[in-house]
Amino acid sequence: MKFNILNLAKPDSLYNEGMRVLSFSQLSRDGPEQLSWHRVGQSISYHTNTFKREGNRWNRCYYTLTFTHTFTENNDQVYFAHCFPYTYTDLCDDLSRIERDRFSQNFVNRSTLCRTLAGNRCEYITITSKERDPNSEKSKAKKGVFISARVHPGESNASWMMKGVIEFLVSNTAEA
Repeated sequence: MKFNILNLAKPDSLYNEGMRVLSFSQLSRDGPEQLSWHRVGQSISYHTNTFKREGNRWNRCYYTLTFTHTFTENNDQVYFAHCFPYTYTDLCDDLSRIERDRFSQNFVNRSTLCRTLAGNRCEYITITSKERDPNSEKSKAKKGVFISARVHPGESNASWMMKGVIEFLVSNTAEA
């Protein structure tokens, strides 16, 4: 089956450098291979299409991602994605693991900023100095840094990057 995803705005894409889309098949996951998300797609191209971006004084075009996929099973549920999913459950599991860690308990604080429309917690963590006395004048005078990721729902790659940043910052290395 050939897929055309229209009206993308970037003039270039990693799909032109060999990147492939991700796929998840319910039957493959439940089968003997227990295959999870994996790269698929043939005849992949990312190219200009004929649609112009309205209200744009430079008269730029939209772009199309095209790929083909061969379905191997009947009555399967198959999903496609640009990046490996990072779910709310993944986030909760990662934050709970950090919260339980004896080393990071001394300088990591997990809090709820608000709740989403779905009722999920929108959380933030504070990672402070690893100094013995967090109430010292030196500690109180330190400036803070705010790091944010996953501003939009489809930015799972940002969640993976933030996972790496957090794991580095709570690690037991001199740089962290």
